[in-house]
Amino acid sequence: MKKLFSIKYSDNGVSFAALLLRIAMGSLMLPHGFSKLMSFASNSGKFFDPFHIGSTASLSLTIFAEVFCSVFIILGLFTRFACIPLIIDVTVALWYAHHWQVFGDGEKAALFLTGFLTLIFIGPGKVSLDRFIGK
Repeated sequence: MKKLFSIKYSDNGVSFAALLLRIAMGSLMLPHGFSKLMSFASNSGKFFDPFHIGSTASLSLTIFAEVFCSVFIILGLFTRFACIPLIIDVTVALWYAHHWQVFGDGEKAALFLTGFLTLIFIGPGKVSLDRFIGK
């Protein structure tokens, strides 16, 4: 009980928080990408194309970020690199789909953006595949 109210910094506490954040962010993003993956054929021509690279290419990049990068983050594998496509993905969603309405329609995208930016800065923590393969 005494440690709960302590103001001292703990490496183990930060590593546990990173693990919790990784699992939460990856697990919450994964269903978004999985639903896009399951409806790929029907959505490939209708998906928004903010960078003018083609609707199918935009959808493919979004699925890569939301499915594969989310799994990498959950596992703690190439965590910082896996956050980059997700940061781009949610920033585009916040900009293009939600018109920067951070306190309205885009609140979920803004929360995802905050979580992935936090993971870039703190890294995967001690309980990750990144640590086991030698950072």
